[in-house]
Amino acid sequence: MGAKESTTRSNIRRKRKGRLQQATLDLLAGSDIQFRRETRLDIALVKNLPIALIFLPAADIPTFVGEGRVDLGITGRDQVAEHDSTLPAGETSGVEEILDLGFGGCKLQVQVPQKGDITEAKQLIGRNVVTSFTALSEAFFTKLEGVEPGTKLQTKIKYVGGSVEAACALGVADGIVDLVESGETMKAAGLKAIDTVVESTAVLVKSRDSNNDLLNLITSRIRGVITAQKFVLCQYNIPRSELAVASKITPGKRAPTITALEEEGWVAVSSMVEKKRVATVMDELIKVGATDILVLNIANSRTD
Repeated sequence: MGAKESTTRSNIRRKRKGRLQQATLDLLAGSDIQFRRETRLDIALVKNLPIALIFLPAADIPTFVGEGRVDLGITGRDQVAEHDSTLPAGETSGVEEILDLGFGGCKLQVQVPQKGDITEAKQLIGRNVVTSFTALSEAFFTKLEGVEPGTKLQTKIKYVGGSVEAACALGVADGIVDLVESGETMKAAGLKAIDTVVESTAVLVKSRDSNNDLLNLITSRIRGVITAQKFVLCQYNIPRSELAVASKITPGKRAPTITALEEEGWVAVSSMVEKKRVATVMDELIKVGATDILVLNIANSRTD
């Protein structure tokens, strides 16, 4: 996550607190990245790999990765989009997304008071909007106002670093642009969403100029953990005559593994199945004559 070693510059970053924290720690543990973080220190040396970790706010990570100061980062797609929106026209971002991590899902939404008369985003044109995502908000209202990028907007967009949801209640804003996860905080503040600026999830990003064996190793480990979290191993027995049909139900990542049984005319099948589909898959297998169906968790994996 931060300090560069002489042997490599592979680094992983995460938000100090909040929606990405525990999931990121679990991901690092599953990737066998062993470290001990001392109290109040935002840097930690990894014990079993020549890399260092630095723990920073998610909003800072695209800047450090984009400038090539670190090689790998874990942050939200919303933060990458905000960073890229600040780049001069025509400039290529130094941040490259390499893997959707599947957690930290949220939406950056335009929100207004529930009891107000505003029902669509265009009604905020010319009014006050408060946000922590000024670049994305300006790009959104630029399109909404139908003007060229860089043109002075009628909408007054103001930056607030925290407690954005309080801006309307305090009379600072007519609307806000803020992240929504479950929507509970928004509702508690008396707000409602009227439009979505961007949908986000946690992503693994790399510096566009970084490419080395250690970076690829860590990426492979993280991809293996994410795959293991999304899939289970489904094993079952099936008459060989029904194998073609069953294989369409459980095609696996590349193809199912088939093993002949001692009982003539029967085979055993092993295949990776999406965890969210496993109940339906089992129902379909039973219909085509499968027996002895087992579902096993996958601790880790290496797949293409």
